[in-house]
Amino acid sequence: MLRKKTNGVARRPQRTSILSEAANASVDRRAFLRGSGLAIGGLAAIAATGGTVQQASAATAAATGAVELKKSVCTHCSVGCTVMAEVQDGVWTGQEPGWDSPFNLGSHCAKGASVREHAHGERRLKYPMKKVAGEWVRISWDEAINEIGDQMMSIREESGPDSVYWLGSAKHSNEQAYLFRKFAAYWGTNNVDHQARICHSTTVAGVANTWGYGAMTNSYNDIHNSKAIFIIGGNPAEAHPVSLLHVLRAKEQNNAPLIVCDPRFTRTAAHADEYVRFRPGSDVALVWGILYHIFDNGWEDKEFIRTRVWGMDQIREEVKKWTPEEVERVTGTPGSQLKRVAMTLANNRPGTVIWCMGGTQHSNGNNNTRAYCILQLALGNMGTSGGGTNIFRGHDNVQGATDLGVLADTLPGYYGLSKGSWQHWARVWEEDFDYLAGRFATMKGADGKDKAMMNITGIPVSRWIDGVLEAKENLEQPDNTRAMVFWGHAPNSQTRLVEMKGAMEKLDLLVVVDPYPTVSAVLHDRTDGVYLLPAATQFETRGSVTASNRSLQWREQVVAPLFESLPDHTIMHKFATKFGFADRMFRNIEVVDGEPVVEDLTREFNKGMWTIGYTGQSPERLKKHMANQHTFDRTTLRALGGPCDGDFYGMPWPAWGTAEMNHPGSANLYDVSLPVAQGGMGFRARFGVEHEGDNLLAEGVAPVGSEIPDGYPEFTMQMLIDLGWDSDLTAEERAVIERVAGYEAPEEADEGQAEVGETSQQGDRPSDYAAAVGGVNWKTDLSGGIQRVAIAHGCAPYGNAKARAVVWTFPDPIPLHREPLYTNRRDLVADYPTYEDKSFWRVPTMYASIQKNDFSQDYPIILTSGRLVEYEGGGDETRSNPWLAELQQDMFVEINPRDANNLGVRDGADVWVEGPEGGKVKVMALVTERVGEGVAFMPFHFGGHFQGEDQRSKYPDGADPYVLGESTNTAQTYGYDSVTQMQETKATLCKIMPA
Repeated sequence: MLRKKTNGVARRPQRTSILSEAANASVDRRAFLRGSGLAIGGLAAIAATGGTVQQASAATAAATGAVELKKSVCTHCSVGCTVMAEVQDGVWTGQEPGWDSPFNLGSHCAKGASVREHAHGERRLKYPMKKVAGEWVRISWDEAINEIGDQMMSIREESGPDSVYWLGSAKHSNEQAYLFRKFAAYWGTNNVDHQARICHSTTVAGVANTWGYGAMTNSYNDIHNSKAIFIIGGNPAEAHPVSLLHVLRAKEQNNAPLIVCDPRFTRTAAHADEYVRFRPGSDVALVWGILYHIFDNGWEDKEFIRTRVWGMDQIREEVKKWTPEEVERVTGTPGSQLKRVAMTLANNRPGTVIWCMGGTQHSNGNNNTRAYCILQLALGNMGTSGGGTNIFRGHDNVQGATDLGVLADTLPGYYGLSKGSWQHWARVWEEDFDYLAGRFATMKGADGKDKAMMNITGIPVSRWIDGVLEAKENLEQPDNTRAMVFWGHAPNSQTRLVEMKGAMEKLDLLVVVDPYPTVSAVLHDRTDGVYLLPAATQFETRGSVTASNRSLQWREQVVAPLFESLPDHTIMHKFATKFGFADRMFRNIEVVDGEPVVEDLTREFNKGMWTIGYTGQSPERLKKHMANQHTFDRTTLRALGGPCDGDFYGMPWPAWGTAEMNHPGSANLYDVSLPVAQGGMGFRARFGVEHEGDNLLAEGVAPVGSEIPDGYPEFTMQMLIDLGWDSDLTAEERAVIERVAGYEAPEEADEGQAEVGETSQQGDRPSDYAAAVGGVNWKTDLSGGIQRVAIAHGCAPYGNAKARAVVWTFPDPIPLHREPLYTNRRDLVADYPTYEDKSFWRVPTMYASIQKNDFSQDYPIILTSGRLVEYEGGGDETRSNPWLAELQQDMFVEINPRDANNLGVRDGADVWVEGPEGGKVKVMALVTERVGEGVAFMPFHFGGHFQGEDQRSKYPDGADPYVLGESTNTAQTYGYDSVTQMQETKATLCKIMPA
């Protein structure tokens, strides 16, 4: 049991005997329960541990060796729970949850409570290895870097830089993620991506294209103020357990109704006042079914829509089609229930909408996320405390890694890939733009003209296997992918594992950089050309990490890197040195004993990420926040006095301007009830000032204190001149702005028309500012002066506009329901077909050519997937943790009792689950009414078995996870979002047979 200490002194580590036993032996259930005190309670629990459990005092700690407390952040989900590590003589001996943390409030989930084992785990990779004649052989770091580097440079020479794919990680710190994207730029490729592609890329695209920023708008803590909570496609009780503290607080103190919409009755649904079961893949129909009743009864917020939303009339026309009868035909949900839900939301405002991967992982996932946003806009629940769209991210730094640009379509800060965007970062890096451009390949386009690969989106991680297997002439790059670097990524979290196995075997080179070998080490049957490089965990380094609510937190280093592992940024420096560009890449970053100084990396991205306000969170400010967590209000997140007085905890971005401006951060986006200087803002003017004659700027509303009381476009130098505010710039700020303008000569800026700054998922859009001063605006002004002056006059640098309910640049401008590629509702395909096949993100992509085939007779059951509380991600780390492995030892499939009885399947029996593309898994049947008739569910954390084969013998000795199992993604199928190439894992088909 976790108990708060009263004297502030760390306890001695408890139950050391069971921990040491677990490191060297398989876990015995009885011993585990006895040692952990889970089996019995009270005094009997103390007796079971030999009476050794006691409260340590300062004197006791002094007698046994000084205990040093290090403050870090849990490495699992995105809540951002503080971990207090107890270190003696350089050894991590115990841990407590952070009682001062506004996020976890002294709580941990099962995963967080066991993170010490992540650092000290015996199943980690301990030294570099390569496969020789089918056997793992230990090698040195120098050998590994030289051998890998030589092979990569040979591939680069023969096939170009795009034939090496650099797959990054949501487990990297912000500094490492930034450095990784910069590294890819110096290598010369946009074939770089990370886990966000397959978890929330459709969120980022859908949300950013609705109101400007693609992130959680409020915070876990702000849910305390919600009067209603609507969760769809999310199971925070298992995926983000500590977040439920905040949800339940609103439920209890506000009597806020909790509505959970999910095809499966989850542990979150067990807390619901209203559980809505619906057919997987019918989210848009469900939301339109709710909006039907809101519009029909006049429950929408008409004034909010008039002043702050564009395009709602077009939404209203689409929603009219979704009568209760049609909604029930498509979703299976009774219209009467949805009317009750609509009334509940209308009568309990402000309410918040929460979603996770249940809504994003669909071939029309961008439609789902936009529909959720439109629901909130109709209710007027945006830009207000207790409202917003609270999007729960899955990994500890998947938000930060996304922000820092570990993506195939952008640079750090979502700057896109246009020439002007590259020139911006060249200025930040003090690099010659022509040198960077020369690092990239060119290829002949369909028009016979050369295309610069520098400006073309890379292959997303969801499609890397097609970069290997697809015919070269079908790819929009010079050659196939020949080398793959899995840097902190679990391949079993992706679909089409049967084809992935073939792709891995076809590669010239496969490199894994990770604290654990991962499924990448065993899925294939390669006998050579595979390298395993041991990365340090995040507890063995320091740096910042961004929680789901956009707050940055600073991790202290708990212990030195164990075994022969190295921090990720050190490994990047080794590769950069091997490739010959380290001096250029690290020209402004100090390197000490081969390790880049982390704080220098923070300061460098502070210099360039003006778009999303990653400029005010200096290392010094972040460390000050961590040291003074106790001064921040647990609901508002604002510091009440103390050294951080007035700041929001972690300075959630945007923290405008430079660190010297001391902007407090922005707790709730789009809130006009606060001055911009205190975290207020309107919706972002990202889409121009008008569209087809309609005004896109806000009407008659602006943040408190704004000297412009109406809507206005994003700020440029020209706008400051027109307003007469340019005189507020300092001489130094003006000089920097002039240098930026001079750097980009008119002939290199397409006569001032080139887009500089962010681009949509669908490519460049013309902006209103570019013609003014050659692209010098609030996003490219390296001085921060334009932002500072705008805020001094009460204005948001990015403008004040309307949110747009219709995204005219997307395949479906108005979100539409489209049937999944693999659907058993053939009666709906004609009415709600998928897209036509097309080629984008460098690869051909199938839609209609798959959906036209009827697989439903042979594969009648809908297959969906999700998380378990015990494990995280691909599960390699958590299944290697003895305390977590004990809690869930079997991979399983949930089957409804009626389906099980019809199939002759008994609870606990082994079954085969086969997908329509031929992949199949052998798992245990869990017969339960959690899933409805015709639906099956499998968790996605397992690996190490493949189509019935136990692959334990293929792991390096001592590095196999305690628990192995089939991956659901072996049976999962093809299917990708029409905008972002998100994989479709929540609505495919399968058949189930007794094994």
